[in-house]
Amino acid sequence: SKSCAGISGKSQILFALVFTTRYLDLFTTFISVYNTVMKVIFLICAYITVYMIYVKFRKTFDSENDSFRLEFLLVPVTGLSFLENHSFTPLEILWTFSIYLESVAILPQLFMISKTGEAETITTHYLFFLGLYRALYIANWVWRYYTENFYDQIAVVSGVVQTIFYCDFFYLYVTKVLKGKKLSLPMPV
Repeated sequence: SKSCAGISGKSQILFALVFTTRYLDLFTTFISVYNTVMKVIFLICAYITVYMIYVKFRKTFDSENDSFRLEFLLVPVTGLSFLENHSFTPLEILWTFSIYLESVAILPQLFMISKTGEAETITTHYLFFLGLYRALYIANWVWRYYTENFYDQIAVVSGVVQTIFYCDFFYLYVTKVLKGKKLSLPMPV
């Protein structure tokens, strides 16, 4: 549709920052060609999305309603990543930062929807699949715990927090969007 109406550019910036800080190991550790290619694809897609919102389709970007203050997320996430991490090394702190930031990166998008009171159907599908992607991580953690006896407390707690943020949206998605209605929130009087 050549439009980015209804999409939070600030959430997309946060996701680009998430992938950038998480995939810095591209420069230090080779796992496989597949792993490297997928990390590069994630980074390219994240930055292309930000470019599309702020440059190519800036005329359709709703900057007035995309007003969430990022410092309310970045400052606590940065502090927490220094306080609670697996090892106090630069790459580990940045990886931990990416995990914590990913758990709250959707908040500017949800704030934008709550501010406008509605969302286009395509935006709701996008958000649903973002939340589903994260919810499927929970199944992955259960599988890894039972098959590999592996448990990463930082990733699990952050993922559960992120999934909780999506729960209200999931309810609205199932009760409205899947029934063919536009997602609209009750506005206070």
